[in-house]
Amino acid sequence: MRSVKSLLYDLPVYDELTATSFSLSVLVPVYNERHVVEASLRRVLALKHDLISRLEVIVVDDFSTDGSWEILQKLAEEDDRLMLLRHERNSGKGAAVRTAISRATGDISIVHDADLEYNPADIPALLEPFAKEGADAVFGSRYLSAQYRRALMHRHTKINKFLTACSNWLTDLSLTDMETCYKAINTVLLKSIPLRSNDFRFEVEIVFKLAKRRARVFEVPVRYLPRTQEEGKKIKARDGLHALTAMARFFVIDDLYKKDEFGSRMLAELERTRRFNLWLGHTLRPFLGDRVLEVGAGVGTLTSQFIPREVYVATDTSSHFLHYLRSYSFGKPYLRVLKFDPDQQEEVQGLEQEFDTIIAINLLEHAQDEERALRNLRQTLTAGGRAIVLAPQHPSLYGSLDRFLDRRKRYTAAEVKQLLEDAGFHVERTIDFNRASVPGWWLNGKILRRSRFSRLQLKLLDMLTPALQRVDRFLPWRGLSVIAIAVKR
Repeated sequence: MRSVKSLLYDLPVYDELTATSFSLSVLVPVYNERHVVEASLRRVLALKHDLISRLEVIVVDDFSTDGSWEILQKLAEEDDRLMLLRHERNSGKGAAVRTAISRATGDISIVHDADLEYNPADIPALLEPFAKEGADAVFGSRYLSAQYRRALMHRHTKINKFLTACSNWLTDLSLTDMETCYKAINTVLLKSIPLRSNDFRFEVEIVFKLAKRRARVFEVPVRYLPRTQEEGKKIKARDGLHALTAMARFFVIDDLYKKDEFGSRMLAELERTRRFNLWLGHTLRPFLGDRVLEVGAGVGTLTSQFIPREVYVATDTSSHFLHYLRSYSFGKPYLRVLKFDPDQQEEVQGLEQEFDTIIAINLLEHAQDEERALRNLRQTLTAGGRAIVLAPQHPSLYGSLDRFLDRRKRYTAAEVKQLLEDAGFHVERTIDFNRASVPGWWLNGKILRRSRFSRLQLKLLDMLTPALQRVDRFLPWRGLSVIAIAVKR
């Protein structure tokens, strides 16, 4: 049985948790490397370390024509930890890595090139920030200070540092080596990111998308033995230009979530409307107490505005959002993250009468049984505790946008009030929120039948929010959402 007391006091805080070991997926794209691929893979398969509980090596042959495939087949027969896949045509490094990701089952995935430029003996060092710091991603840097470092090719180094500087300016990540091969990433996070690049632009894409997902990225120094073009190095000068164009593309495009049942893509886009979210937070803040349960916290849009508190428990059912929230809670001893579904009575056990405030944003339209969910939430409140419930308003506006978000319906203020009254609450007041967006929702969801807003529309909404906030209460129709402030009877 869980309790808030155990969540906050008996258990160590997230930044004190240490993982003893991880299952590791090593993703290896191969193209025409018959002279070095066997030695490279045998080094990987020889990895043994206390931080590695299980090792799987996923090799994707990108339609090699030099005999690499036959060598790989022999290795796969010798060691069942090696999974061998093959493309029917040469598609590029990014495509090969994407294929490998789809088959990864480890806690952490790391890309390892089939050549001998990187030393797999450095991989355990990349796992330490996952164990000790709750990292989301760890990059192996060829340029970080270490006990010793080989003097690398000057011009190659300058080009890499220039590309890294450009990337850092656009992502606001202070990396030393953006183009490194060794990128270790939490597999759940990695699988949730849509990757589009088929070639070396994969390196840029993953950095930009991790930055936009606000992943906690670390760097660790690694050794590097560079090859020359004569020795088989495949990256060329034009790939530097491709990297720059990729930076421009992924700076502009927010393609951060694969389509899932939680509507993560649209919710992530809405989360980027910073001024609009501040408006919502400003509207809700006066009703918050000191011990808060937030239901459906998503990527922490409101959480970040309402902490610190005496107790703040952020919950969700999406594994993507829970992963982000747990990472975000690092270093915040008052913040706990919990998988919680208010539809399930058993999930309430141990949380009874522990909170003075519940925040439930867009809960009712997803609940299997609205009254049951509200009654379950009521049990977590102390006597006189307050529920802040936001629901979509205007049943006549129900359309393609709502269906994309898997909403069952839209409500009237009277319906929301009745549901709360039936669940044992007294509704103190209702607030019409965001009248200004009603025309846009009607146009996109009812007339144009879109499944998402355009980036331009969201930018305009965010830019105009300060002005809309001032005139919103004067508009002569109900808000796009209704906020009910209710007290436990």
